[in-house]
Amino acid sequence: MAFNGKYEIESEKNYDEFMKRLGLPSEVIEKGRNFKIITEVQQDRENFTWSQHYSGGQSMTNKFTIGKESDMETMGGKKFKATVHMEDGKIVVDFPNYHQTSEIVDGKLVEISTIGGVTYERVSKRLA
Repeated sequence: MAFNGKYEIESEKNYDEFMKRLGLPSEVIEKGRNFKIITEVQQDRENFTWSQHYSGGQSMTNKFTIGKESDMETMGGKKFKATVHMEDGKIVVDFPNYHQTSEIVDGKLVEISTIGGVTYERVSKRLA
């Protein structure tokens, strides 16, 4: 249950370039740059509830089971189906436009998303 916890964003790398590759308008990118994102993960063996809460009261929650197809939603609200895998302790999922891995490194949640050769890294510190 390594992922259980509540995390607050601490640092990001390549945010602007990644969001541009996703096709987001510059005003949305600018607004999102200053969001304080809180990620809450509840893990019960292979079952996960993964929630992200954004500044201004907006939130997104995905529930999934490792190895089973699940209904998911992107940050932009697009719904899709995906099968989430666990590889070497990392959660791995292919979103419609990008590939993402999430892992715990030294007690921090490290999320890496890749699109068209651009890698976005978000590191969040554990709050609880």
